[in-house]
Amino acid sequence: MKFLRILGRILLGLLVLIILFVAVSVAPVDRTPYQQTTYYAETKQRLAELPASPEPKAPLQAGWAKVNITPPYTTPTGGYGVRRGKHWEVVSDSIYVRSIVLINGSTKTAIVGLDLLITPPAVVEALKKRLPQIGFRWEDVYIGAIHSHNSVGGWAPGLVSELIAGDFDERIVQRVTEGILTAIASAQKTLAPAQVGYGQTDASDLIRNRIGGDGPLDGNIRLLKFQKTTGETALLCTFAGHATLFDGRNGRYLSRDYPGSLVDRLERKDADFALFMAGAVGSTGPEAKGRTDFEEIRNYAGALAARIERTLPQIQPKPDSTLSILTLPLGLREPHARILTDWRVRPWLFNAVYGEYPSELKALRIGQTVMLGAPCDFSGELVADIKPATDQRGLNLMVTSFDGGYIGYVTPDRYYDKPTYETRDMNWFGPYNGAYFTEMMRGLVAKL
Repeated sequence: MKFLRILGRILLGLLVLIILFVAVSVAPVDRTPYQQTTYYAETKQRLAELPASPEPKAPLQAGWAKVNITPPYTTPTGGYGVRRGKHWEVVSDSIYVRSIVLINGSTKTAIVGLDLLITPPAVVEALKKRLPQIGFRWEDVYIGAIHSHNSVGGWAPGLVSELIAGDFDERIVQRVTEGILTAIASAQKTLAPAQVGYGQTDASDLIRNRIGGDGPLDGNIRLLKFQKTTGETALLCTFAGHATLFDGRNGRYLSRDYPGSLVDRLERKDADFALFMAGAVGSTGPEAKGRTDFEEIRNYAGALAARIERTLPQIQPKPDSTLSILTLPLGLREPHARILTDWRVRPWLFNAVYGEYPSELKALRIGQTVMLGAPCDFSGELVADIKPATDQRGLNLMVTSFDGGYIGYVTPDRYYDKPTYETRDMNWFGPYNGAYFTEMMRGLVAKL
């Protein structure tokens, strides 16, 4: 009988502890419309206060460079939690930092493409400190990633990051940071007068809607072509297919997936330099064909390259020195990682396992093209809501993901309660972000 009383007290104590833990760790989802929040008002004020773009003082100049950052040691393979930090063993293809530097006498910017899953927040913090060493500020940089799920991991501390990208290794942060600085500095040394042209071609048949939505996906391959007076050319390419052609269980290979195969082919046949950035991939997966991962990559990159090559003769670069870049610090609802439809973990617990990272939107205008960068897997379905803002001004639009941080997925708000990976597991900052992001991105277009 005494044993039962002791056991009862122990169980009661455990029950009290569980109740207390739940009380301090779980909260209801806050569905306050974003227009009624403080973070919205503050971000809107910051948007209004962004400075006007200065007029160009000289013709456009462009330069470009790439730096191989493949480590001489193995690292975790970033991209899938199922791999549990397992290291790659074989270099299928090397990984790079690529940069295009543009100047017009009053504005300069560096476009940076990383052969990584995302732009690691730890790298961003290092860049903010070190970019002045090469004459740049963070506000001058537009950055993105190819989103390969078979690239280097180990670039972020915290439980969630280590599930996705393996154990943190400060050497990786240093290596990526040094590669970016070197690529930008090297690109500056190749500056020469240049013209710019835009083109696009449809590849909607090569993607599918991963969340089963009914909205229009962003299926265009978008291209910016830079041509120096010397005759050298560079291509900047964006597309919204997830770089997930390697099976999630196949973490043995270090690879750039299809974006790497694509830029290699473009540099062999069509341009002196090519840079790829993941577009609005937040709703889309690739429709690939092949018996092996490697065959799928070759076929997919080949299908994209063939459409690009048919489009290139239609792109006629012209002189245009319009160049401006804006950075908008973005307020967010407090963390809303959900455990049930209407229940979430409290911010202290989310921050303990993931960390606290600033978020921002970038806007870059090059000639008659506007690039918008988001710190997330941004849904292609939302591009249709942004495009009227550029169409009415006669501008082209390129939207990219993974700009300077990572806050999960941003998808159309009507899917918020849909129990899918993208909308439940990876929506970390609550409802209405689809409308909020598109409103701020349209505001940036107006500012440019």
